[in-house]
Amino acid sequence: MIKTIIKKFPKSDVAFFPIPDSNIRNYSYYTKQEVDMMIADAIEEARKIDEESMRKHNRDATVISMILGFTTLALFVDGLLRMLGIIPPFLDLDVNVLEKIAHIVENDVIDKMRQMPVQKLFLR
Repeated sequence: MIKTIIKKFPKSDVAFFPIPDSNIRNYSYYTKQEVDMMIADAIEEARKIDEESMRKHNRDATVISMILGFTTLALFVDGLLRMLGIIPPFLDLDVNVLEKIAHIVENDVIDKMRQMPVQKLFLR
């Protein structure tokens, strides 16, 4: 049974390919120089593909960063202007702090300044 399996077992799947521009032989193996040349060509092609893919990645990343930065800046400015009361509230969410700060300054700080003598303010 083992002899039958061994006899039917494929001995080699290696195919011989014609060497381009070779007049010496039609079907043969590649020489070391030809293999080295094919490896060098493959490495050069891989470097070109790598450079092109990195160029595309950098361009895409730059565009995405610009979009995210512009959106973040626009939302920040929108929130700042709503907080200062320049833009009206959105969906009844009033985040205007300018009136609250003015009210606190009018009531607390001005009252405390009236209670303190003027001489103490200027001597410090």
